[in-house]
Amino acid sequence: MKSSIKQSSPWLFIGGLLLLFVLSILHLYQGQADYTIRTLMTEVWYEGNVQNIVLGLRLPRVIIGILSGGALAVAGVLLQTLTKNPLASPSTLGINSGAYLLTVIAMVFFPQYIGDYPFVISFLGAGLSAVLLIVLVGRVMEPVRVALTGMIVALLFSSITAAVQLLFENETNGLFLWGSGTLIQLDWSGVKFSILFILIGLIIALVLGKSLDLLSLGDDLATSLGQSVYRVKAFAWFTAILLSAVTVSVVGPIGFIGLMAPHLVRLMGIQGHKLLILHSFLWGANLLVAADVLAMWIQPGQEIPVGAMTALIGAPWLMYLAYKTGKRQTRGESRLGSSLLPISYRWILFGLFGLTIMIILVSVSYGAGSFFTFQDWLDKSFNSPFVMQFRIPRILTAFLVGMLLATSGLFIQAVLRNPLADPSVLGITSGGGAGALIFLVLFPAVSIQFLPIAAMIGSSISITIILILSWKTQWQPILLALMGVAVSAFGSAIIQILIVKANIGVAPALAWLAGSTYAKGWEELKLAGMVALITIPLSILFIKKFDVISFGDEVAEGLGVNIIMTRLLAIMLGVCMGAVSVSIVGTVGFIGLLAPHAARRMVGFEHGKVIPVSLFLGGILLTSADLIGRIVLAPKEIPSGLVVALIGTPYLLYLLRKI
Repeated sequence: MKSSIKQSSPWLFIGGLLLLFVLSILHLYQGQADYTIRTLMTEVWYEGNVQNIVLGLRLPRVIIGILSGGALAVAGVLLQTLTKNPLASPSTLGINSGAYLLTVIAMVFFPQYIGDYPFVISFLGAGLSAVLLIVLVGRVMEPVRVALTGMIVALLFSSITAAVQLLFENETNGLFLWGSGTLIQLDWSGVKFSILFILIGLIIALVLGKSLDLLSLGDDLATSLGQSVYRVKAFAWFTAILLSAVTVSVVGPIGFIGLMAPHLVRLMGIQGHKLLILHSFLWGANLLVAADVLAMWIQPGQEIPVGAMTALIGAPWLMYLAYKTGKRQTRGESRLGSSLLPISYRWILFGLFGLTIMIILVSVSYGAGSFFTFQDWLDKSFNSPFVMQFRIPRILTAFLVGMLLATSGLFIQAVLRNPLADPSVLGITSGGGAGALIFLVLFPAVSIQFLPIAAMIGSSISITIILILSWKTQWQPILLALMGVAVSAFGSAIIQILIVKANIGVAPALAWLAGSTYAKGWEELKLAGMVALITIPLSILFIKKFDVISFGDEVAEGLGVNIIMTRLLAIMLGVCMGAVSVSIVGTVGFIGLLAPHAARRMVGFEHGKVIPVSLFLGGILLTSADLIGRIVLAPKEIPSGLVVALIGTPYLLYLLRKI
């Protein structure tokens, strides 16, 4: 077997080189300047427009694609070995997000350094992500938990990055395309800067090849054979961070190449880390250049982020790998929480009602950087057209949408017995966002009243894919979350492509992606109120069934509950509420995760008590997030979705450690 692999690997390598050559020629042929391949091949040798375009713009883009794709693939090989995790890559472990975050922060607060030290800043950000991941996971690198922890870290850093970009729009102008991953090069400076770092990283990785072979057998065995495990790991982590950071500093955060390329090479039968690293570099280059060729072919003359294209290709691959890895996990018992407050249920409801009134009054009182006094309330609060037309409907819409999101999360958690279930975690919000944006871009003449239907279609497709793929594992919690992350990545890629295609302004697009209650009026309030009046009362019909299902499917069926029908109806209602919420305020996440968990912590697991408390908490959370977003950096506003995400991601990490 080994001899056949050694014989075939040169031919595989040669085949990969030939494919890369063909893709590079196709890449050089594409562009706004319409030249034939023959023209390019003949006139590139002579001074003129063709030579300037090819040598000054197109060739540097091809070369940086080769270098970046190869670097990301090698980083993926190292990370998969270090974490013993087939799902590991610079993007799935949050390393790219950390590098991008620190780059954006430096651009805003330390612009004098970003031009001279872009790589150092990216390296520090990538290192911060890696250290945070190792601390959160601990010494036991359990594959699925490592992947999910990394994805949550990436989500946290992405939320902070989006907040910084929105708050400092002028300073970060032009970063949306780069932040989505792009190979655009205006000259050879990016290639000259990155090539040395990437070659150094590749050489270190090859030198570590034999040591990584031993390390893949296990730390104990490697130590017994005389290997310094900690030293090898330190060099490997350094190299992976180095390669990730240099690519982010030049082409932005491009995902999934480091995930796909090593697996493709392994499927070809390549074994041993030296061969694996060399072949992964080549096929990573092929994947990234091919993705850029595809992006330019889909939309000639208009730049589509190559990072979005790699996500479109890589998200299904991630779902496949998540399924293979997650199905080996035992389901276990999902701990959905228990009562912690020694207070009667009646007093809890009374307190939440009082808190709701207080939050609404404070929210209505605040505006234009100041609060209403009591005399203002008496004199002009409800007589002010601004308050009546803008502030009151905005606040009430936020409260109702929070209630809808909380109920959506509660329904899905209950029927799947999954503490990680949430419209955002399971891809419902991103699917709804993609459906809504497709509707807006492709059917601009159709009435906006059909937007919730488009969002529901997108959400329904997302959750259907996830449930079908995870059905054989009985919807194992961590596998569902991984599938949701993959579907969310796919939906987010579609959204990024449509934003660029439709020339939507960057700031409004970022605000919508982050989830914003800004400028919501009476029309949005009517829609949220109508859906709430229809769906929330239906939750009463599910109270007893949810209580029975919490004891397991066998017990529920023995007591006469139709499990399939109950799950189907509950998920349909949850998707409906989540999709309508997306159509109103954008992709707000984590309300459906936080509110039900907090409710169970307060009143236990009886759904007759959990549902009302969740409704109050969901409304309070989103209304409070809206108020905090308006106050913290007034007169600028932080989107409500970002405020909730900054609270929700640490809590999701906490839940992950408890499952």
